Amino acid sequence: MRFIIFDMRCCRHAAGFCLPRAALLCAFSLFVFAAAGGKLVASGFAQEVKTGKGSPSSQEIEDDEVIKVSTTEVLLPVTVRDAAGRLVTTLERKDFQVWEEGREQPLSDLRLRRVPVDVLLMVDASSSVASRLEDFRRAVEEFAVRLAPDDRMSLLKFDDRVELLQDWTASRVQLRRSLRRITPGMFTRFHDALYLAAREQFKDARRRHAVVVLTDGIDSGRGHASLEMALGALLEAGASVYVISNTEIERARKRAELDTLQSEPLSTQRFNQLRIGDLRESLRVLDASERNLAGLTEATGGRLFKPQSFTALDSVYAEVAEELRHQYALYYMPLDKTRDGKFRRVQVKTSDPALRLTARIGYFAPRS
Repeated sequence: MRFIIFDMRCCRHAAGFCLPRAALLCAFSLFVFAAAGGKLVASGFAQEVKTGKGSPSSQEIEDDEVIKVSTTEVLLPVTVRDAAGRLVTTLERKDFQVWEEGREQPLSDLRLRRVPVDVLLMVDASSSVASRLEDFRRAVEEFAVRLAPDDRMSLLKFDDRVELLQDWTASRVQLRRSLRRITPGMFTRFHDALYLAAREQFKDARRRHAVVVLTDGIDSGRGHASLEMALGALLEAGASVYVISNTEIERARKRAELDTLQSEPLSTQRFNQLRIGDLRESLRVLDASERNLAGLTEATGGRLFKPQSFTALDSVYAEVAEELRHQYALYYMPLDKTRDGKFRRVQVKTSDPALRLTARIGYFAPRS
């Protein structure tokens, strides 16, 4: 199953499926990064462009991750590591405490390795990654083997366009065939890819949702979605984002070229002044992109990886797979039954304060 998305308009080849037009989207809370410190501020923006419906009042949520729930039961995926960074998989329900707005909540269930996950595998097929697509294919094939049998995967590539190469499947054979259909492009519609994937791919609320993407995160600005729009859609979908960033690889390459040019005689430096300026600007853009990716992954409860070489992709994807396989799922029925659509802060604790927890720390209550 394969479809191509052009310019946020309806288009799915040979399947009769129609994506909603951009004018009918944007009915969700948007989060924007403040200039300092990567803080997240909820703008409360929610509207339908054609109907002009208004939005709720804004709230400020700092360094948070939010789940949008439509039922009275809250699901909190939780990753636990010890002081050495090793995954902890032996905890029981009695070892956890969940607090909502300062009030302890009774846990109704705890599961480990029993809540299947839908993993959207995304790859930036633009020029910065295109030359190493074979490394990506190899790493993803190994990643798929490490998932549980009832986990599902889909595959999406983005460059000049956003293209779903494989819809949800548990078949490693189908995934392998889809990986062979990745072809390189030029520009990078990263924000469009995240936005459309969040809106269209994560429909099953019974499963955990994750995005694993290989990219430098630099959007070419030729699409329609912004980073803030993409983040808002991901938060609404409850999708954790794991980014394997090639920014360190690109930074090392550009820094080496810049150092070489700057070591030349002044006359040669003046001749290469434009190139030197381009390299400095590229390094600045890489730094900014890395900060945005760090904010994106932190806000959605995922992780940012910065491998030093493409040959390290195998180990990075394996680490993501292990985390997804060993993630706890906490369930509770909020004592506050008010269906007011407001944000509620959640804190998860364990009986051992030395353990490090990664968990969503808030959600939007359902609205009547």
